[in-house]
Amino acid sequence: MKRTMDSCGNLERFSLLGGPLYRIGCRLGLVRGGTNTLALGLALGAFLWVVLVALAFIESVNQQLFSLSVIGAHVRLLVVLPLFFLCESWLDPRWTVFVSMITRSGVVPESEQPALETEVASATKLKDSWVAEAMCLLAAVLLSLSARHLHLFGTTAAFNPDRGTARVAIAALWYWIVCLTVFRFLIFRWIWRLGLWSYFLWRVAKLELNLIPTHPDGVAGLGYLEVVHSHFTPLILAISAIQAASLAEEISAGMIRFEAIYQALALVLVVDAALFLGPLFIFTSKLWACRVKGLSDYMVFAESYVNGFDQKWLGTKNTAPAEPLLGTPDLQSLADLSNSVSIVRNMRIAPASLRLLTDMAIAAALPVLPLLLFKYPIAELLERFFTRLTGL
Repeated sequence: MKRTMDSCGNLERFSLLGGPLYRIGCRLGLVRGGTNTLALGLALGAFLWVVLVALAFIESVNQQLFSLSVIGAHVRLLVVLPLFFLCESWLDPRWTVFVSMITRSGVVPESEQPALETEVASATKLKDSWVAEAMCLLAAVLLSLSARHLHLFGTTAAFNPDRGTARVAIAALWYWIVCLTVFRFLIFRWIWRLGLWSYFLWRVAKLELNLIPTHPDGVAGLGYLEVVHSHFTPLILAISAIQAASLAEEISAGMIRFEAIYQALALVLVVDAALFLGPLFIFTSKLWACRVKGLSDYMVFAESYVNGFDQKWLGTKNTAPAEPLLGTPDLQSLADLSNSVSIVRNMRIAPASLRLLTDMAIAAALPVLPLLLFKYPIAELLERFFTRLTGL
């Protein structure tokens, strides 16, 4: 019993926050309560943006900096960077609760808890590794060097002298060399963390799990995993926001037509589904096997029960049942059994519901909505509405 309690205590401290940047934030007092890193994201984005603006004013190129053709730079630093850190602040407590829940609820039986504790220790070691963030930084630097040849969306996505950005000397260098490298480093850092989370789920799925087919959550006790992934919403917003800003730059510069936003939105939805729904299907084989076995077991059990019920209440025996029909618990038991069989029959093969899909789709679509102003100017729409309303 003492071993189980100690193991649960270790598992309850599961976290994927770590690495050199996180430790720097802790030392600077920008990480609150050990999990809230939003202040770190705000400070980092604000610092990069303030230096950029200051250099632009010094060089008297502030008008270029605040034009629609470079809106992506502002969105990356002031919107996307804080959203990166908001997402990890939301997610980390949910990761902890998930591991604690599958332990305390018995989804991971006591015999498998030492193996789970080993996986938690392995994930903790990996997330604290400085090598991982060093590789992310190296990848960001290499991408910055080769980005101009990748034909990325947006005038601020990669350095291109042909677009006239070379005139903004020092401010441009600060943005291209420092700001974009930091931004890409954080992207690779999130890719690493998503990979680590997916690997951890894959290792959990390899354990001998105690999945209950009649669990009310519809996924045999893994329903909280959907709650975890619903907290990826800020990251989905961030991905869509940078895509929308890049499209705004291209449309304002006359490089693409407005209709390109539809293909871009479809691409964002596909990417979001792969990144944030894909890991949920790691448990598909386990859930399918649980459903098949559950249907077999409960169908046999239901057959036995309804035969007994039929013989007792509707059989051809001359003697009536000793107990009265009105108020008999047999009827309630029959209804409960029917509900149990329905739950097993309707089990999902992944802990993802229509609500999760809707939330993710809304988060992906919201940042794209302002692009409609390129085709439907709000001032013109309001004028038409007022004219029809008043008849003037």
